[in-house]
Amino acid sequence: MLSKHLIDKYNVAAPRYTSYPTVPYWSKDAFNKQLWSEHVRSAFEISNKKDGISLYIHLPFCESLCTYCGCNTRITKNHAVEEPYIDALLKEWSMYCDIFEDKPIIREIHLGGGTPTFFSPANLTHLIKSILMNADVHPEADFGFEGHPANTTYEHLKDLYNLGFRRLSLGIQDFDPKVQFIINRIQTFEQVRDVTDWARQIGYTSVNYDLIYGLPLQTLGTLVDTVEKVSKLMPDRIAFYSYAHVPWIKPGQRRFTEKHLPSPDEKRALYGLGHSMLTAMGYYDIGMDHFALPVDTLYIAERKKKLHRNFMGYTHQYTRLLVGLGVSSISDTWDAYAQNVKTVEEYIEMTNNNELPVVKGHFLSAEDIIIRKHILNIMCKGETEWNHHTEPCYSLMEGLQRMQDLADDGLVELGSYYLSVTPTGKRFLRNICMAIDARLWADQPSTQLFSMAG
Repeated sequence: MLSKHLIDKYNVAAPRYTSYPTVPYWSKDAFNKQLWSEHVRSAFEISNKKDGISLYIHLPFCESLCTYCGCNTRITKNHAVEEPYIDALLKEWSMYCDIFEDKPIIREIHLGGGTPTFFSPANLTHLIKSILMNADVHPEADFGFEGHPANTTYEHLKDLYNLGFRRLSLGIQDFDPKVQFIINRIQTFEQVRDVTDWARQIGYTSVNYDLIYGLPLQTLGTLVDTVEKVSKLMPDRIAFYSYAHVPWIKPGQRRFTEKHLPSPDEKRALYGLGHSMLTAMGYYDIGMDHFALPVDTLYIAERKKKLHRNFMGYTHQYTRLLVGLGVSSISDTWDAYAQNVKTVEEYIEMTNNNELPVVKGHFLSAEDIIIRKHILNIMCKGETEWNHHTEPCYSLMEGLQRMQDLADDGLVELGSYYLSVTPTGKRFLRNICMAIDARLWADQPSTQLFSMAG
């Protein structure tokens, strides 16, 4: 059992470290599209034939606003938006293919949102077939998509399976009707059960459920009921996230106030209860916020020290080049990041003008790359090591000095050339990474940019 002292001490605003440097430290003014294209071409040449490349495709449309949501979404019931948006995605993909100057080998595709299953099966089929038309599929390809249990149909599952998709992620959050009402995310247990059963009958090899603790009106009782319902279906993976209350960024969260949220002590109890129930069910704690059964590729990758983390979350394989297509998507070449424009109108206008829709990003310095590697090791492997002679980095050494306080609290073990996260420290991965986040320490934000770590 974690001590209240530790939890209170480390319950501070902290990045989630899907990148380093984190997005608030990227620069719009210093970004150069031509230089970005050169980084993409270089990463493609390094990655394509060896590992393939990854694609993240952002499909932002939802029919209703989930008030807990922190994603970039567009709320509409007008499905006429589907085809123009897909046309824009394919134009952006074509621009990247021109940069590649060779046939891409696709290792990963992830459809995220928004609600990808807002789109009809026919339109999703057209999108994926068009992308794959001038590409090869890697023999170890891993394709997945996110679905809303209330609108994911058998046809969605079957058509995407026929295109190579084998992973399905369902956003559930909580099964309690009062919680679902206040967060405006309604789906029944029967709908979740049906979609899960269909996916398994069709042949999907991994089903993930997203659950959130710390939601408004959530109690220990509602969480027990939710996890007990989940235990009847036993998805291969579970993402068990902390609710991030950031109404200054996401105004939809103003539908409720702090008085509707569990207190810090109640939220800690929710996490502890959820963790103990999931592990008792046979799930293993993977990286940060994730649980997996021993048959799942995330579990296997962690045991083999091959777990990777990028803007799509945790994955069991690595590609140097991740191309993000669509509104607000982020691309990664390992030594550079770029993010697309954030409105549908701008995105469609830029692609119609044959202009790559990236608007800001970051070109990593040699020091950034060193620190990025160590943060990734901590997040994925729970350990990292360095050599002061072959990897000189003053900021890293400063960070390791800050790490001593976490070592004194039993969160990490520090050696002369290595760091390992203790079992207690696994709950505090974000705080551990913060200690070596040179950009954050050099430029402390004047306002809260990140959700709380607790």
